[in-house]
Amino acid sequence: MGSLFKISGPVVIADAMRGSKINDLVKIGEEKLLGEIIGLRGENAIIQVYEETSGLKPGDEVENTGQPLSVLLGPGLLASVYDGIQRPLNKIQEEKGIFITRGVDVPSIDLNKKFDFTPLVKKGHDVKVGEKIGYFQELNIKHYIIAKVAGKITSIEEGKIALKTPIAIIGKENVYGYEKWPVRKSRPYKLKMNLETPLITGKRIIDSFFPLSKGGTAAIPGPFGSGKSVNQQDLAKYSDADIIVYIGCGERGNEMTEVLTEFPHLKDPRTGKPLMDRTVLVANTSNMPVAAREASIYTGITIAEYYRDMGYDVALMADSTSRWAEAMREISGRLEEMPGEEGYPAYLSRKLAEFYERSGRVTCLDSKTLGSVSVVGAVSPPGGDISEPVSQATLRITKAFWALDSSLSRRRHYPAINWLKSYSLYAEVLTPWYQEHVSKDFMILREKALKMLQREAELQNIIQLVGPDSLPDKERLLLEFTRSMREDFLQQNSFDEVDCYTTLKKQYLMLKTILSAYEKFDVKLSTGVTLEELMKNDFFKKCSRFKFETEKTLEEELKKIEKF
Repeated sequence: MGSLFKISGPVVIADAMRGSKINDLVKIGEEKLLGEIIGLRGENAIIQVYEETSGLKPGDEVENTGQPLSVLLGPGLLASVYDGIQRPLNKIQEEKGIFITRGVDVPSIDLNKKFDFTPLVKKGHDVKVGEKIGYFQELNIKHYIIAKVAGKITSIEEGKIALKTPIAIIGKENVYGYEKWPVRKSRPYKLKMNLETPLITGKRIIDSFFPLSKGGTAAIPGPFGSGKSVNQQDLAKYSDADIIVYIGCGERGNEMTEVLTEFPHLKDPRTGKPLMDRTVLVANTSNMPVAAREASIYTGITIAEYYRDMGYDVALMADSTSRWAEAMREISGRLEEMPGEEGYPAYLSRKLAEFYERSGRVTCLDSKTLGSVSVVGAVSPPGGDISEPVSQATLRITKAFWALDSSLSRRRHYPAINWLKSYSLYAEVLTPWYQEHVSKDFMILREKALKMLQREAELQNIIQLVGPDSLPDKERLLLEFTRSMREDFLQQNSFDEVDCYTTLKKQYLMLKTILSAYEKFDVKLSTGVTLEELMKNDFFKKCSRFKFETEKTLEEELKKIEKF
């Protein structure tokens, strides 16, 4: 026990805390407000409080739990909505009302709830660390229970079991259907693997031009209103990950409200069942305490690693890491630490790296199971200036960069990803996968398309000076096809049932058809056919409908073009 003697917003200092450790969880005052020790000076402990500190006063008791900030992991996580320190918002609303009162203590998971347990091993079996001993059926997901110790199974249950009841005994140790894990400690694995499989998103500009590997990291920077949140929500809906963890870190309340009200009604395009059945939402809005905002990132990534260890591909959306960095800046300022660039703490880059490095595709502890955590982080640079510290630190760490452009969003071009500023360092390593599963010339077509779009940008500068009529026919033909590529291939409608998601095969056929037509038209132009005659061809009218056509129709159209 200690007592408060200094309070500065979310940062408080308690004395008589000898024996405390960094990251210990404490309870403060009569309401038992949760906080975490972030510094020690003699017998004094510096604490960041995860709740509003108004009403605290010097002399209030501080109780050290002796445990780090941890999350409760087990069946019941899916379809749940948590705040930054894993308090279940749905249960709080049911039990306490629509407002979160300070010091509220509601279990993150209902340990009395019974789930169907199916054992995968028998009594007498010698299990190894990391081996799956059975699974609970959690909605549509098999929630595997993994052995934390090696030994002989002396007892194992089957059927409906409450989480607080032991499901097995390994040696003399009870095994339960849940566990606790400190959020700031990454979960162990055997080996990190090469990132050789793409995360399919259904977005043509991402999958075809700037792909992301399963287990990879991507950044979506962009100014206000350019579509960061909408893009991340779409990735959560349509990516081929098994589990989605969506972290609303410091976002505006109305945006989080939209997510919380929309997600429960969305259908999973893969199963036709509710999307929430494979989603965990962590909601921490901009008006909530900043310390909890800082913790929400770690809460989300720990839940993601937990499902990764079962062998699932997890996609984590962090919206946005800039708000997280702002929370660190505020706490750092109250700690009177030496500020770095723009007031951010000197350890900003290290904190960002620690977070993104918890992604990856790994071999789990049993040496057989493969799982992955892919991280997509939104960055909100003030005024859209990506030269600021958070954007630059993120770019040094992530390998896919999807630069959002406010001018594209104003023209209602969605996704508003600028194809001239974006890049993906995964394209080369994913080339063998694309060649095997899509087509051998897929990445060649990608390179041709990007060069055409680059050439178009150069020509636009000339047009602004001398006008389009001064260009030769070959260049004007290229402009027509790049316009078609932008409007008919790169632009998508997220609200259209067909256009919201495009398979890789259809993406290939669309790109192949457009580029094949360009090559044929270019040859015709070289043989003396005028540009005006070529423009009378109905190809461009058909091209505007390609995104709504079936793969079979596109294959037939490609055959016609090749005979042209």
